[in-house]
Amino acid sequence: MPRTAILGAGLMGSAMAWPLSDNHNEVRLIGTHLDDETIKSCRGKRFHPRLGRTLPESVESYYFSEIEKALFGCELIVSGVNSLGMGWMAEQLAKRAVPGQMIVGITKGLEAGPDGEVRLFPHILKAALPAEIRESVRFAAIGGPCIAGELAGRRPSFVMLGADDLATAEKLAAIFRTSYYFPTPTADLLGLETGVALKNAYTVAVGMAYGILEKEGGIDAAGASMHNLAAALFAQGCGEIRTILQLLGATDWFASSLPGAGDLYVTSMGGRTVLFGRLLGSGLGFRQAREIMAKETLESIEIIKSMGKLLPVWQRKALIRGDELPLMRTLIDVIVNEKKLDLPFGSLFRQVNRTPER
Repeated sequence: MPRTAILGAGLMGSAMAWPLSDNHNEVRLIGTHLDDETIKSCRGKRFHPRLGRTLPESVESYYFSEIEKALFGCELIVSGVNSLGMGWMAEQLAKRAVPGQMIVGITKGLEAGPDGEVRLFPHILKAALPAEIRESVRFAAIGGPCIAGELAGRRPSFVMLGADDLATAEKLAAIFRTSYYFPTPTADLLGLETGVALKNAYTVAVGMAYGILEKEGGIDAAGASMHNLAAALFAQGCGEIRTILQLLGATDWFASSLPGAGDLYVTSMGGRTVLFGRLLGSGLGFRQAREIMAKETLESIEIIKSMGKLLPVWQRKALIRGDELPLMRTLIDVIVNEKKLDLPFGSLFRQVNRTPER
C-alpha cells in the first residue's frame, strides 16, 4: 500500500485523506504545531472535529512531534497549510524532503516578485530545498471548486492538478482520482495557480454586493435583493482574471473554467472570504472589518496586497493600461490604501479582455 503524508490537519488538507484512502493509500495525517487538539480527537476517537466526520480506516494521525516517524517511507506529501504557513512549510520540507518524492500543494495564493513576476507557492517550496535534491523532487498543485466538507462527504468534485510537466500531473491525478473526485491534469501550473489565487480576491468583491444590500436596508418588501450587482461583480472578476492570465502568457480559458469561474462561484456561496467582503460593502473600513474577523485567516488580503505590488510594475512596463482591471484596483484601494469603497460602475465591463494586437 503506497504511503502518503498530509502535513497540516486543517479542513482541506484533512479532506484529501478521503480520496487518497479510497485509492488504497496508507495515509498519515500530520498536524502542525497548531493542530494538537485536532490530532488528539483524530487519534483518540478517529473523529475529525472540524470536518465532523470519522476518518477512513487507512488514515493514521500524528502529532507534529512525531513528524520524522510519520514521513518515513512516504512517496507523496500533501502540503495542507494556508498561505501564511508557506515559510514554515518550506522550512519543514527543506529539512525532510528526499529524492524521488512528490509534493502537492493545495494552498491558494501567490507572491509578487520585484520585477513584476508572479511567484507560485510550489516554486517557492522547491527553491527552499537543498540544491543537491531540488531537481529530484517533483512539485504540483491542486486547484478548483472544492469545499472540504463535500469532498470528505464523497460528493462529486472537479478540480485541476497542475505541474511543470504533464507526465507528473497525469501521474499524480491518477493517484487522487476516484468515482467522486476528478482531477484534470495540466502542465500550465502558472495559469492554474494564478486563477485559483485571484478568485479569492474577487470573492471579496462579490461579497461587497450583499454588504451594500445590508447598508441599504436589506431585501425590500417586494423581495428585491442585490443579485444583479453580485452577478456583475462575479462576471467582471472572471474577465479580469482572463486579462491577467493573458498578460502572463497562461491559459486564459481557465478564467471561465474550474480555476476561475468555478472556484469563484463555490467560494462566493459562503465562508470567511465572502463575509469579509460583506463587511466592507456594509460601510466598514478595512481595519474595522479585519478587527471583526481577527481570528480568521484571510488569504484574499495577502493576494490583493501582492496584486497591489504587481500592477504598478506591469503598468510601468506598459503591460497594462491605467484603465484596465478596475475592480482589482478598487480592491487594492480599499484593502491596501484603506480608502472608502467606491465601486467604479462607469468603467466596469468596458475593457475586460486584452485586444489581439496587444
